[in-house]
This record gives sequence, structure tokens and C-alpha cells, in this order.
Amino acid sequence: MTERIKDKVIVITGASSGMGEATAKSLAAQGAKVVVGARRADRLEKLVADITDAGGSATAVATDVTKLDDVKTLVDTAVKTYGKIDVIFNNAGLMPLSPLESQKIDEWDQMIDVNLKGTLYGIAAALPYFKEQKSGQVINVSSVYGHISVANGAVYCATKHAVRSLSESLRKEVKPYDIRVTVISPGAVNTELTQHISEPGLGDAVRDIVGEIGVPASTMADMVSFAISQPANVDVSEILFRPTVQPE
Repeated sequence: MTERIKDKVIVITGASSGMGEATAKSLAAQGAKVVVGARRADRLEKLVADITDAGGSATAVATDVTKLDDVKTLVDTAVKTYGKIDVIFNNAGLMPLSPLESQKIDEWDQMIDVNLKGTLYGIAAALPYFKEQKSGQVINVSSVYGHISVANGAVYCATKHAVRSLSESLRKEVKPYDIRVTVISPGAVNTELTQHISEPGLGDAVRDIVGEIGVPASTMADMVSFAISQPANVDVSEILFRPTVQPE
């Protein structure tokens, strides 16, 4: 299946750590040309160096997914550098869980801007190229919390439910252009995501649980590779994965 990944041009947001970083390294090792974006430019440059030192091909663009122009520049750079874009992996996300009564409105705004609007901006940037090519794949990241709703996660759950909904609507809209749309919903994964939780007590509790049962970030890389490597006439619409011991 690696042969179906080789030479694909793949844009990845949120690539400076965690699932984005692991996926970039995995896809590059399979012969893809990866264009990575995130706010931490120093981390991106190290990622590119790691990939190129291993014989892969990678380009970095400092990107804030809450800014449409940044995301467009990221996608435009992929096309200018490699002549096309085959996949956009809208991976950037935040998870500052808290009860609504804590009124962490700045954190609510951040989640909406990154998790939802950042995904929409990625779609907006890539879709014109995909339509012109009559090919392409959008991979969006939801969550187990995009399938259920939990206390202390109202806004996060809402953004991830929204990503699933917009992904399904997009899938139906782009059938005339042979564009594939995949939404991937991870459960507990060991990444920096839990570091975003500022709520006293809650952050430590979540970090303890994820540290105990979480699967490695490379698990997401495996799921992305699976979705991309299917034949062109196979659209993997949704993947939901979690640690075997995770109850919900």
C-alpha cells in the first residue's frame, strides 16, 4: 500500500508535535512529499531536518490555522514547490477542557477558532486545487468526543461534533470532483494535547489517565496512511479508534 502514498503531496497542519509530527515522518518515510505547518517554526525546521536527513522530502511553512491567509500560503507553497496537492490533513487542535461554569471564554474562543475554523480554512485553501485537478483527499480530525458528550468538555465536544458534521456534508458536495473525505476520531493518545487543560485538578486527572492508557501518536499516522493508501475508487469516510481499555 506504500506505493499509493509514494510521491503524493500532503499538507499537514499542527505538525510541530504529536500526531501531526508522527504522521509527517511516517508519510515521508513512505515516499510522500510533506508540507508541514504550525506556529512553532523552530519545531517545524527540526522536523524537516529529521525527515530530509532520513532521505525524505519536506517543506515547512510557519502557519497559524486561525488565519485564513496563513493556511492559504501553506497550501499554495505545496503547489508551487511540488506542482500539486493530493491530501490535506487538518490536524491542528486544542483541548482545554473545563466545566462551563468556569467561564473560560478565551479558551472557548480558541477551540472554536482552531478546531473548527482552522479545519474550515484548510478546506477552503485546498478545495479549489482539488476541484481543478478532479482529485484530492481531505482528512479532518474529530475525536471520540465528537461521538459522545461529556461533562467538562462541552465546547470541545461541540467543536468535534461540528467537524464530523461538516466532513459528511463536504463528502456529499464533492462527489462530482472525485474528491475523497475522511474524518478520523481518536481516543486517548499520548500527545501534548492534555497540556492545554488549565482547569485546577482536571488537567492532572486527565493527564494521568491518558499517560496510563493512551496509545502512541504513531497510531494516528497508521490510520492516515490506511485512508490515503486505498485505491482511488475507495473513500474511507470515517475512522474511530481508541485504546482497547478505553471505556468510552
